[in-house]
This record gives sequence, C-alpha cells and structure tokens, in this order.
Amino acid sequence: MAPMRRVGSVIRLRPEHEDTYRRLHAAVWPDVLAQIASSNIGNYSIFLRDGLLFSYFEYTGTDLDADMAAMAADPRTREWWALTDPCQQPVDSAAPGEWWASLEEVFHTE
Repeated sequence: MAPMRRVGSVIRLRPEHEDTYRRLHAAVWPDVLAQIASSNIGNYSIFLRDGLLFSYFEYTGTDLDADMAAMAADPRTREWWALTDPCQQPVDSAAPGEWWASLEEVFHTE
C-alpha cells in the first residue's frame, strides 16, 4: 500500500460567482464524488477566505498524475468543471497552464 500524500492548492474565486460556487458545492453530483474516490482521493476539502479557495486532499494511490488524468478524462467531471471553472481564476503565481496552484507543505504533525 502506498503511503498517504497530502495535497494542497489554491485558486481565486471570482467574487461575482461566489453564490454559484457555494450552491454547486452544497450539492456535488454523485458521479463527481465517485470519480474523486476512484482517483484515490479522500478527505477532500475546499476552504474560502478573502476570495481565495484553498483545497486539501489526501492521496492514497501510487500514480497521482495518472489518477488526475483519469479524472480529467471523465465526461461527468468535465461537465462539472464546465460549471465551476468560470467561477475561478488562477493566482498570479500559478505556473503557465496551472489552474489550481500547488502548495508546498512546510509543516505537519500527526
């Protein structure tokens, strides 16, 4: 079994879309939740503060890139992202082509 990996990322929430984003996440589609689980993602949370969305999840698979590619190829997840992506805007420091900017873990305690 692969060790669990903690993953954090950040993106801006467009203020004019906050209500839509909150409404969507109050009732995430079961197909999207199933894809998240089948991509070896657990304990997935999104937090909001001052226009920034912070995402945290725990990855238990062995190939994060392959699992993320499978998620990106899922038609139902792509439909979901077509609704949520317009609500978001990458942070200024995001790498070219990076949507949610990866965060470096600098501290953790059990």
